[in-house]
Amino acid sequence: MPSPFPGMNPYLEHPEIWPGFHHWLIISIAEFLTPELRPKYSVSVEVRMYETTGEQSLLVGIPDVSVQRSRQVSQTEKINIAVAEPATKPQKVTVPVPESIRRGYLEIREVSTKEVIIVIELLSLVNKRPGKGRETYNNKREQIFGSRTHFVEIDLLRMWEPMLIFAEGIESDYRILVSRGETRPSADLYAFNLLEKIPAFPLPLRSGDTEPMLDLQLLLNQVYDRAGYDLKLDYTTEPVPPLSETDTIWADNLLKEIELRE
Repeated sequence: MPSPFPGMNPYLEHPEIWPGFHHWLIISIAEFLTPELRPKYSVSVEVRMYETTGEQSLLVGIPDVSVQRSRQVSQTEKINIAVAEPATKPQKVTVPVPESIRRGYLEIREVSTKEVIIVIELLSLVNKRPGKGRETYNNKREQIFGSRTHFVEIDLLRMWEPMLIFAEGIESDYRILVSRGETRPSADLYAFNLLEKIPAFPLPLRSGDTEPMLDLQLLLNQVYDRAGYDLKLDYTTEPVPPLSETDTIWADNLLKEIELRE
């Protein structure tokens, strides 16, 4: 069954759904690009490790401490003695244990020189949310921006602030950034919203080489069908994160029209 949305499917952004979909889409992009780029370029799925702590508001619970006093009568004395008894009982809390998270990205290398020509990042939840994961990703991003390596950043997540660029008045649900090494700091930003199809874009390579068009909409629809996401998503509920009021009405009418919602 195809995805019911013409562009990005907001139900895929759910924190419990996105990590698995992220893996599927990264592999799908690699499978598409490999025959398009060979024999001059090779495509590799690389893995970056993120160490996170307390990234989802895991707080150390500190119970209130109080001491109650009671009066007890000694068995051997006839006078009353006030005795302090420990009245605080332990409560179950959650501590911020460091967690190792692995997220994939793509590197395209020139076969003859082994040089990395382009890095493709599909943003994950750990990349975008405030904390150590975002800091780690930003450090890697800045290293690429200081090099001659081409960089593609795909942001299909509405949650949290977009990654830093210098531009005025650009607001959108989703973004694709294509930064060519030879034209920095200038870059191309494909900004689009829920109601729009995900735009296709040319993949930057060495000067003079034919640049393949990367059609993410096609790949997303293929992954949705191959992985059976129609069986995993509940369209009778609202997506997480929630949509705007206008988009909620639009999505409700769309899902009712194709009988996925009453």
